[in-house]
Amino acid sequence: MALVKSSRPSADSDPTPGASGDDRQSWIADLASDVTGRRRAAARALAELPDAVPLLLAHLAKEEALSVRSIILTGLILHKSPMVVAGLMPLLACEDANLRCGAVEALQEMPDEVAPHVERLLDDPDSDVRIATVMILSSLPHPRVPVWLQRVVATDPHVNVAAAALDALAELGDLDAIDAIESLPGRFPDVSYIAFAADVAIKRIRGR
Repeated sequence: MALVKSSRPSADSDPTPGASGDDRQSWIADLASDVTGRRRAAARALAELPDAVPLLLAHLAKEEALSVRSIILTGLILHKSPMVVAGLMPLLACEDANLRCGAVEALQEMPDEVAPHVERLLDDPDSDVRIATVMILSSLPHPRVPVWLQRVVATDPHVNVAAAALDALAELGDLDAIDAIESLPGRFPDVSYIAFAADVAIKRIRGR
C-alpha cells in the first residue's frame, strides 16, 4: 500500500505517515509518544516495513492501547516468519489476557512457522502456556493438529489442559481421537465433569 506524505497533524488525530526514508526515524520516535493516535499511525507505517518486525515485536509487549496492538499484530501476520513466531511465543505466558489472546490469534495464522514449536510448547511446565497452545491448535490449519490434541488428551497431567484439548477434538470430529477420549475419565477419576464431557464429545464425533 502506498503511503502519502503529509504534514504533521494535531496530537489528537491519526497522522498519515509519509513515504520518505527519513520518516522512519520519526515513526520510531512516535511509538514512544504519549498520544495514542501517533503511536497508532507509527505502528501502521512501520507495519509496512519487513525490517521493522523486531521493533514492533519489542513494542507490542509494552503497548497498552488495544487499537495499536491490533495494528501491530496485523502487521506481524503480514510478515509471518520464524522470527515473528519466536517473538510472539513468550506472550503465551503473559498475564494480560487480551495480549495473550492476540498472540494466540496471530499464531493461528502461521501454521508452517508454528508447527516446529508445538511439541515444546505442549511440554511447557506452565499449564497456562499449554492451554494457550491448545487454543492455537483449535484453529490452526495444519494436518498434525489432531495428533497433537490427542497427545494432550492422553498424557497432559493438568485437567484443564486436557479438557481444553477435549473440546477442540470434539469440534474437529476426528474418529481417531475416540480411544484417547475414552481413556480420559480414568486419568481424572475424581473430576466428575470429565466423564460427562468425554461422553458428550464421543457422541458428537460419532454423530457427524
